[in-house]
Amino acid sequence: MATNQPLIISWGIISTGGIAARFVKDLLVDPKTRNVHDIVHKVAAVGSRTAGKAHQFINAHAGGNPSIRAYGTYEEVYTHKEVNVVYIGTPHTHHYTNALDAIKAGKNILCEKPVTCNAAELLSLLDAAKKHNVFFMEAMWTRFQPLSLEVKRIAEEGSLGAPVVLHADLSGNLNINNIPKTHRILDPDLGGGGLLDIGPYPLFWAILTLYENPRNTFPDTFNVTAAMLMTPLTNVDCNTAFTVTWPSPSFAAQAVLSCSINVNSLEIGVVIRFERGVIKIPSPIYCPKEFTVQYHDGQGKLLKEERRLFEYVGGGWHFQADEVARCVRDGKEQSQLWGHDKSLLEMRIFDEVRRQGGYVFPPGVEKVV
Repeated sequence: MATNQPLIISWGIISTGGIAARFVKDLLVDPKTRNVHDIVHKVAAVGSRTAGKAHQFINAHAGGNPSIRAYGTYEEVYTHKEVNVVYIGTPHTHHYTNALDAIKAGKNILCEKPVTCNAAELLSLLDAAKKHNVFFMEAMWTRFQPLSLEVKRIAEEGSLGAPVVLHADLSGNLNINNIPKTHRILDPDLGGGGLLDIGPYPLFWAILTLYENPRNTFPDTFNVTAAMLMTPLTNVDCNTAFTVTWPSPSFAAQAVLSCSINVNSLEIGVVIRFERGVIKIPSPIYCPKEFTVQYHDGQGKLLKEERRLFEYVGGGWHFQADEVARCVRDGKEQSQLWGHDKSLLEMRIFDEVRRQGGYVFPPGVEKVV
């Protein structure tokens, strides 16, 4: 009897930094451990500044598999015939150039967040992806984790009522006074600062529960208010706070968001307040493993509290890879879970936060303006 064989997706990896290492480690976890039977991932090629660095990466993070090609240029990965999807894990100031080159080579793209430095760059990439008929997605890995899917379900099923206010923070004490000013978090030429590096995660929870909420019939009508504190070390943002408000009469909701690079995160990183309850998500908010739901009556009295726990093999990066594989299999240009509209919303909000905060990139950082 014939059996359906899983689809094998061959990945090309651009960059050999820490985030690429974590992604590849998860990519090679047996999909059956997460009840995935239709997809198998493999790494076909790794590109770095030298072939030696690519070899070291393969030995350290891909089991030293001799079938994986190690390249000293990214271009060789783009033109490798076996590669179905290119994963881009370079600093975000390089995303536009790397992604455009891979798109022109006809490759599908999973590009780390933030997907670009500004909305104009992203619009240019989306035009190129459409022209070359390839799949393109920002690697917002949190969107595909089981916990996020369950939070979204509860937020929309009605028992809590409409969401009203969301508070989300992601911070980290990165010891900025004692690291080189060329470190990516401090270097303005690398788009340094808190907003672009860790700001996508607080904003993600607002997009998931407010922008995506079915009650929000005017999701593209929103207001942004922002303030930044800049570190005198390099004049990138060390503390950023911003609100995103959806003011529709049928859906009035607000997200109060923050990120810092000189202080630790809060113990509870996300609090979503509804008409009849609260969802609390502990840090780290990019990959939480539990959350709590409190159900209230009409007067705010606690009726019950439920704690949800999530366990799986791996670090949580592989769920987005499964989504990419299925989209490529089905001939899609974007994901329904994290589509182009959400990445564009993210970049437009960040452009406005930087404008209000007075954060201007050095000349040449933005490839499209």
